[in-house]
Amino acid sequence: MSSIVKFDVEKFDGSNDFGLWRVKMRCLLIQHGWEAALDPFPKTMTDVDKTTTLKKDVYKKAHSALLLCLDNKVLREVNKESSAAGVWLKLKTLYMTKSVANKLYLKKKLFTFYMHSGKKLSEHIDEFNKLIGDLANIDVDNDDEDQALMLLTSLPPSYDNFVETLLYERGFCTFFFAHSYVVSVTVIMMCDDTEVTIPRALTRFGRQKRS
Repeated sequence: MSSIVKFDVEKFDGSNDFGLWRVKMRCLLIQHGWEAALDPFPKTMTDVDKTTTLKKDVYKKAHSALLLCLDNKVLREVNKESSAAGVWLKLKTLYMTKSVANKLYLKKKLFTFYMHSGKKLSEHIDEFNKLIGDLANIDVDNDDEDQALMLLTSLPPSYDNFVETLLYERGFCTFFFAHSYVVSVTVIMMCDDTEVTIPRALTRFGRQKRS
């Protein structure tokens, strides 16, 4: 007996994360076997063939699934699009602009990104990952080592010893390693007594790694 798994995607309302919504939406269409409907028709395809194709279940279901996952405000902006591919492209045009101004704005935001007092480390890293993702969505990729350095330099002064230890003892740094290292040291500090400083937490973390 086969099991039926239900996949829910929150409605996109224009203010939530469009990049993540696109990822989830594509996954939903893949799960149902409707992903092909997102591909634009070849330019050589006749109008008659396009109309016939759009009447197929895969194309109709993909189109309706996309519309049902949009909030009313966004739905009004794309409701004239008769295909899933048309809706997909229109949404990308409206909410994933590749303009120079937008690109520079996101780069500036990333390069000046800083962890302010009182913010949780998990929230800080999540915001950092969102910035990286937003730039990747407009075809701006950051080198893995650069991502690691930007994350480390965004930390407050209390992490200075930690950053120096990480960079100068290893001689190289990947984003994955920097991320896991920051989280591990912070967990040690949170789980231990309040007197544990970052240098002491680093020492304990080193001992754990060697044991």
